[in-house]
Amino acid sequence: MRGPGRHGVAPAPLSAVLAFAIVPIIFHLVIVATRNVRLSLTPSLAALFKFGFVTASAISHWGIYSSLLLMFALTLLPGREPLITTMARRMHGELSDEMVRYTGWVTRAWCGFFALQLTVSVGLFCFAPLVWWSSFVNLLDIPMVVAMFSAEYFFRLRCLRDPPRHSLAAIFNMVMNPAGNQAKLHAAAPD
Repeated sequence: MRGPGRHGVAPAPLSAVLAFAIVPIIFHLVIVATRNVRLSLTPSLAALFKFGFVTASAISHWGIYSSLLLMFALTLLPGREPLITTMARRMHGELSDEMVRYTGWVTRAWCGFFALQLTVSVGLFCFAPLVWWSSFVNLLDIPMVVAMFSAEYFFRLRCLRDPPRHSLAAIFNMVMNPAGNQAKLHAAAPD
């Protein structure tokens, strides 16, 4: 077993990364391959097979996005600190007023993203061919999350006077090690 990488975060095994990317593609291919199998009250082996893949895709997608929306949205209630503000405070210590406003906005933006994901997913599931829905939840999900992270990063660089710059490894370390101390997080940030 390999030790932590240069940023203090243990590298993910390649097999786990591949599984994370390949499993949704396999689920989509199975749903596409069984697109002519009708889900009905008359059970068949093919229908049960398809039902299992559709159910697994739906529960995982809807469960993840519902949980994330709830987790982020609850921090926007009066008297609570927005989640991204809390994370920024853990990484950077005291925050400027500009940064507090910005991180509150980012928390709201992520809530909007999660709500939009759920709305489109349920809408496609109910009103579009199942293959379209599967393409959305199994193929486009990760690229849309990457696009959201990228958009936030570029927006941060344009809108903040002195935007914080840190590596993905530092963010990952902070999320995965909530009890870790701030000095380690600052040490993991690039110069």
